[in-house]
Amino acid sequence: MPSFDITSEADMVALKNAIDVADRQITNRYDFKGTSAKVELNEKEKLITLYGDSDFQLDQIKDILMPALEKKEPDSSKRLDHQDVQKISGNKVKQLLKIRDGIDSDLAKRIVKLVKDSGLKVQASIQGDTVRVNGAKRDLLQDTIAFVKKSVTDFPLKFGNFRD
Repeated sequence: MPSFDITSEADMVALKNAIDVADRQITNRYDFKGTSAKVELNEKEKLITLYGDSDFQLDQIKDILMPALEKKEPDSSKRLDHQDVQKISGNKVKQLLKIRDGIDSDLAKRIVKLVKDSGLKVQASIQGDTVRVNGAKRDLLQDTIAFVKKSVTDFPLKFGNFRD
């Protein structure tokens, strides 16, 4: 019976490259000279940290970072969970952006419900941080992929591990 998996994994190499590009642009900008503006990536904890002198400067850093992320990996800015802006020494601020990896249980339940309510003759089941979809024919699975792509636009999904 043909099947495929719906997953969502962050491409850490592409994210690291995008952050390096954004950090280079920040260091080369004239209006950021002599400020604490920078972007850091913690790969183990999957955190991006933005540093700046003010909230306005953090917004400028985001305006540089988000297009760089989108260029390297489409829809990657949708997987970022923006934390509150924190005040650090003096008037300086920082903001953490958590990188969400994998499909959380709420999204997995929503995908399974969408697939069941779609009327397609396939079965969807949650297996850890992936959703496995089984069907009788390959065409049904391709229709399911198209339906899920159209329905879930708020989080980047990947469709793989296709088996006949």
